[in-house]
Amino acid sequence: MKIAMIGTGYVGLVSGICFSDFGHDVVCVDKDPSKIAMLERGEVPIYEPGLEDLMAKNVAAGRLSFTQELKEALKGADAIFIAVGTPTRRGDGHADLTYVYSAAEEIADSLDHYAVIVTKSTVPVGTNRKVKQIIHKAAPELEFDVASNPEFLREGAAIDDFMRPDRVVVGVQTERAADVMAEIYRPLFLRDFPIVTTDLESAEMIKYAANAFLATKITFVNEIAALCERVGADVKQVSKGIGLDGRIGNKFLHAGPGYGGSCFPKDTRALARIGQEHGMPMQITETVISVNDEVKRRMIDKIVDLCDGSVSGKTIAMLGVTFKPNTDDMRDAPALTIVPALIGAGAKLRVVDPQGRSEGEALLPGAHWFEDAYKAAQNADAVVILTEWNEFRALDLKRLAKRMETARMADLRNIYSPKDAKRAGFEAYCAIGRRGFDKDGWVG
Repeated sequence: MKIAMIGTGYVGLVSGICFSDFGHDVVCVDKDPSKIAMLERGEVPIYEPGLEDLMAKNVAAGRLSFTQELKEALKGADAIFIAVGTPTRRGDGHADLTYVYSAAEEIADSLDHYAVIVTKSTVPVGTNRKVKQIIHKAAPELEFDVASNPEFLREGAAIDDFMRPDRVVVGVQTERAADVMAEIYRPLFLRDFPIVTTDLESAEMIKYAANAFLATKITFVNEIAALCERVGADVKQVSKGIGLDGRIGNKFLHAGPGYGGSCFPKDTRALARIGQEHGMPMQITETVISVNDEVKRRMIDKIVDLCDGSVSGKTIAMLGVTFKPNTDDMRDAPALTIVPALIGAGAKLRVVDPQGRSEGEALLPGAHWFEDAYKAAQNADAVVILTEWNEFRALDLKRLAKRMETARMADLRNIYSPKDAKRAGFEAYCAIGRRGFDKDGWVG
């Protein structure tokens, strides 16, 4: 199959490279000349483990190429994927579909044969029908189909998610479109990965419902964690106890500083807006959004309390600022709430993150960047673990504590145990939903 992928952001680039590894002929299109030049040099503009090597392999095999010229990319294409950004629209929380509709108009101007036009971007219910209307109005004689094929990629594990998915969702209107999509995903079908074929609206809704449900699980356990701190329970034990129930499952039950990233914040807001527009408020989702914001603010209070009620003039080493490990993505990361608040309160912030500096320097003005956790902790008054990168999971706690002015830790990912911290020489330790200690003894 020949595939044109419009957009070389996270979703478009990962999808295009992985489709080429299936054996398809893929052309990735982007209007940004610097991005295309970078890709043609063999450089990946995002951080995703394994992606650069996989790209190089398929470029060398002649299955993958990059261009700014849409018309050239559409020649002979069996399927055209729209994988452009759908950021939250300012003012109303809805997904901004400007780029999607613009891509549809450009396809109508350039396409001269039958193809399936596939929306890979996350879009509200009804968008694919609107895309069809736009193309049909601009090119009434053109024969084409539309399809909805939402992505379910986890940043940091995107290649594995694409190659070994829990499911592939395809929304279509015709058998012809279904056949084209089945051929594209044939390598997965042959390995018995589930292919869910449905109507357009159901495919669009599946994406939003899935992300809203996962965001709800995260927010639920964070609320339980806050209660655990009040009653003396341990949220890690509680999470394990409820996660072993097959009806609940153990994934997304890890208490932390709140969800962030490119999907959950944007998609929960969009789903809430869709519900409002159709007179069916998504009350659970709206509450999830509100509680998640509160969780992030509660982390600030934890750090301030750890520093005896004031961070003014205190040096704090912040370990991790990306919204999750194995990515350079800072979108809606808890750090964007926590770090500016601490700096605004007079703290001196030292930041360590293996991949976050490229985006973080502009987003976190006033923070000082370090390459090493131990150097950042030198003479610091507190250390905060905000993102659970592997290098922060295996710290020499004794070495860390000895370097600090006052050995205090806010473990906002529950990586270590209070006993480990106490044995290592920390004088105070707090975590999420479990006991900590300070100079007066055990708390929680």
